[in-house]
Amino acid sequence: MNRSDFQRLSSARLREAKILFAAGEYSGAYYLAGYAVECALKACFAKTVRRYDFPEKKAKVFTHNLSELVEIAGLKGDFTAARQTKPVLQANWDVVNKWTEESRYAAWSREGAQDLLNAIVRRKEGVLPWIKQRW
Repeated sequence: MNRSDFQRLSSARLREAKILFAAGEYSGAYYLAGYAVECALKACFAKTVRRYDFPEKKAKVFTHNLSELVEIAGLKGDFTAARQTKPVLQANWDVVNKWTEESRYAAWSREGAQDLLNAIVRRKEGVLPWIKQRW
């Protein structure tokens, strides 16, 4: 896997999440939307390593913890500073950071899935646009 693979996966997971949401499949939409952020953060990490040198599966970067991935991707300082000056970005991160890999086992409401999607894609201060500027 390399940076462009993770970029493509991030876009695909977000697209799939939107399709599921439109079809009323809110739990699936919630779950896949979180993976879009995870893949975007992994693309940021991949930018820091040589092409085709992505680490073995047991490396820390294979976590599903979004906060850990922000740090592993080298974004912690910039992201913290951005959230301090942009309260909406902070609020969006608070929503996004509640996502976990275990979200797949929960039943999510329309509102819960919509909140996550909005926090991820919001044009000016969404989490994904912020990440994409750095991948």
